[in-house]
Amino acid sequence: MRNATIDMTRLAAMDPREATLLLKGIRDAALRGGRAPLAPRADIGASWQRMLREGVDPERDRRSGLLSSADLEARRAASPLADLLPVLREGLISVPGAEFDAVRHIMVVADADGRVLWREGHSSVLRMADGHGFQPGADWRESTVGTNGVGTALVTRRPVQVHSAEHFVSTHHTWTCAGAPITDPRDGRLMGVVDVSGPVTTMHPATLLLVGSVARLAEAELRNRHLAALARLRAVAAPLLCRVGGRALAVDGHGWTAAVTGLAPVDRVPLPASVRAGRVWLPTLGECAVEPLPGGWLVRPLDASGTDVVAGGAAARLVLDVSRPREWTVRVSGAVGRWERELSPRHAELLYVLAVRRDGRTAAELAADVFGDRTRTVTVRAEMSRIRRTLGGVLAHRPYRFRDEVEVELLTPRDAADLLPHSTAPAVLEARRGAGGAG
Repeated sequence: MRNATIDMTRLAAMDPREATLLLKGIRDAALRGGRAPLAPRADIGASWQRMLREGVDPERDRRSGLLSSADLEARRAASPLADLLPVLREGLISVPGAEFDAVRHIMVVADADGRVLWREGHSSVLRMADGHGFQPGADWRESTVGTNGVGTALVTRRPVQVHSAEHFVSTHHTWTCAGAPITDPRDGRLMGVVDVSGPVTTMHPATLLLVGSVARLAEAELRNRHLAALARLRAVAAPLLCRVGGRALAVDGHGWTAAVTGLAPVDRVPLPASVRAGRVWLPTLGECAVEPLPGGWLVRPLDASGTDVVAGGAAARLVLDVSRPREWTVRVSGAVGRWERELSPRHAELLYVLAVRRDGRTAAELAADVFGDRTRTVTVRAEMSRIRRTLGGVLAHRPYRFRDEVEVELLTPRDAADLLPHSTAPAVLEARRGAGGAG
């Protein structure tokens, strides 16, 4: 029988010193490979195992050099999170009520590389953060400083709270933090993490919910700005589409459709990583003429019928790359072109299962593979519908599978334990244990 798992509500009810001692006992048992009366929480235990595999010293505070002032300012200027600082500040620094008193914690914003870009809060807590190396320009990836609210949230792609001795490195045991990733709603790219940190006495079980809610609020702000930008592009493109005639679309730089004529409406057109004016091959549309517009592109399909990757039965090759910890891609090449697209965490999980199970999976089987619940078929069908908008030429359904004529190559991490570290999908967990992985 597995031992019970510690939870944040229980920790919050305990005296801080007692809670720290309990967590240190759990951590020490994990480091020795022993068994503690209580197990660490799932995200914490998985992070500790990553740290052990990567050789992070559990007792020594290892720090990388800070970014230079020029490099820090360049990253700040380039970060899309800069425009969200007012939203984050209002949600996390100006919170009313004693439970989240601003004098007891700080807000930290880091980019997708784990570099601290901004931090705000009471001066005494900022000085304490300096003692941990938690400063602007610092590298707070897991591989540098161990389990923490910034680096672990970057890996798991989920909000995570790390309290006291849940930090892998012992010098951080006087600290508590809760971080949540922020993703770009236009393309699903990870932009960074917002984190609330402070001394262990500031820990509250609702902190994680607060940070996660503020991160979603920031994403909603980005989504609203995106819709406004599409509306502006639509106003520019509408008269032009009337003059062009035939089949044409106006899309923004991420491929989101602002206006369309002569074609069935689509939410998004997969664009190459770098779009240039001229002729380009696009999935489902075939060869297209692309011209710049203010805030986007005019796309005119040249092939009257549209051409898919698998044209006329010609074989295609698909490379699914899930070998990296935070970036997953699918590359497709065929008789009429080649393209690449970055995948969301969920789509990476689904395509990984289909790459391993070439015989195919029903919606119920995929629901069990990814969610551990065969009844979640509606969610699976919705996600697969989104995937097939791009990969319709290489995917079949009933059951969902890669077509027989498609050559599929799956690139996985050298160590199966590092496969899709964000994932809690049963199929991925099984592969990490070495029982069903592919490499």
